[in-house]
Amino acid sequence: MKIRPSVANDIPSLQKIADSTGLFPPDLLPEMMGGFLSEGDGNSLWLTCEENGEAIAFCFASAETFAEGTWNMLALAVLPEKQGNGVGRAVVATLERLLQSGGNRVLIVDTSGTESFSGTRRFYLRCGYTQEARIRDFWGPGDDKIVFWKAL
Repeated sequence: MKIRPSVANDIPSLQKIADSTGLFPPDLLPEMMGGFLSEGDGNSLWLTCEENGEAIAFCFASAETFAEGTWNMLALAVLPEKQGNGVGRAVVATLERLLQSGGNRVLIVDTSGTESFSGTRRFYLRCGYTQEARIRDFWGPGDDKIVFWKAL
C-alpha cells in the first residue's frame, strides 16, 4: 500500500471510489481538486492510497480560514471491498503526519449523527479523535453534525 499526494491522472479512479461509496457525486471531483492540482496553494491536500498500482482510497483536507494551524478533513473514502482492513486508518495517519510536519496543530472532521454513520463515528474514535460538538439538524431535519477533534 502506497499513500501519496493525488495527481490529475488519479481523477478517474477517485471518481470510481466516490461513486462506489456514495460520498458525493463523482462529477464534482475535477472541480474540487482543481485548485490543489493547478495552484498547489498549500491550503488543501488530497491524498491517494493505491495498492498494486490501483487507487483504493483517498482523502481531502483543507486549512480552516481564520484559524492558526487548524485543518478540516472534508472527505475520506475507501473502496467498499477494502474497508475494515486498515486502509482508512493508514490514510488518516498519513494525513496527520503530513499536517503535523507542516507545523499544524489541530485536525477536525465533520460527520453525520444519523444511525447510518455510526460506523464512521466509531472509526474516528478508534483513530484517537474526540467527539467535540453536536450541531442539531445541521445537515437536515434529524441529521445532526458531529464534529471530531484531534491535536496533531
